[in-house]
Amino acid sequence: MQDLIVQRPEGLYCPPGDFYIDPWRTVDRAVITHAHADHARTGHGNYLASAPSQGVLRARLGQGIALQAVQYGEVVSHNGVNVSLHPAGHVLGSAQVRLQHGGQTWVASGDYKVAPDATCAPFEAVRCNVFITESTFGLPIYRWRPDAEVFADINAWWAANAAAGRASVLMCYSFGKAQRILSGVDASIAPIVVHSAIQTLNTAYRDTGVNLPETKLVSEVTDPADFKRALVLCPPSAAAGPWVKRFGDFSDAFASGWMQLRGARRRGSYDKGFVLSDHADWPGLMGAIGATGANRVIVTHGSIPVMVRYLSEQGLEAEAFHTEYGDDSAEEKAEAKVAS
Repeated sequence: MQDLIVQRPEGLYCPPGDFYIDPWRTVDRAVITHAHADHARTGHGNYLASAPSQGVLRARLGQGIALQAVQYGEVVSHNGVNVSLHPAGHVLGSAQVRLQHGGQTWVASGDYKVAPDATCAPFEAVRCNVFITESTFGLPIYRWRPDAEVFADINAWWAANAAAGRASVLMCYSFGKAQRILSGVDASIAPIVVHSAIQTLNTAYRDTGVNLPETKLVSEVTDPADFKRALVLCPPSAAAGPWVKRFGDFSDAFASGWMQLRGARRRGSYDKGFVLSDHADWPGLMGAIGATGANRVIVTHGSIPVMVRYLSEQGLEAEAFHTEYGDDSAEEKAEAKVAS
């Protein structure tokens, strides 16, 4: 029986459908799981993606891309392959791709998160024969705390800094992480200032109905005293340049799942590290895989050998696809382009 998804130099390819999923080389037809730069690249002839993702995709790839936007669960048939997109819970518009053809059902999950998130549709377990899963945090040491606890820690850090007349500069990725933080912090503490790369994407989120607190660009702050109390959200690249110097004395922090590793915070020399990820932790990965009912699991980017070995020990048919996902430098370049 022919596999519905195989590896090619261009990316993950569906032979009977003659299209790719999140290709990293230029192709004619691309199904896009979400708008992070390692999954959504410029230059493809035609794009298929979820309706909630179209604002971010056009902001990042250009307003003129040939994009077919479909609702979650809507079935599109191409060359006899039924394709539908289902919530992945990763970021706004993120989707798993379900393919049905010849009696088989495959699901390519892209990146996903099972924890609740007010800024995107929750992860939906999709029954299938074969499930393609990420493994970014595919080690048993990764276990996330509830968001409410993390947001309480951020609020306490911010409030203490504001009381001391010191800005709170929180580094995070502009797409997804920044909006999730904004949805959970206490906006009554003090003003919130964001980098332009974040503000552009905040607009795309608000346009889809996501509720975010008021955020200002540096140029919109009329009272300089606000800089000394503000929560400042910016991408890591901005915090390393002259942009951040206008805030004077500040405390800095980084929000990422990698902050669970003490060495990551120490190498970055951050005052604080907040463990907050848009990817599933180890229990989330195992729960999501189990909920699909798949007897064959293909593991991509992350802790591939550990996941393959563990899943094989659980009696599943486990293997790996080697992809070009998980490239943080690609996301940083995309943020810089949006901000320009």
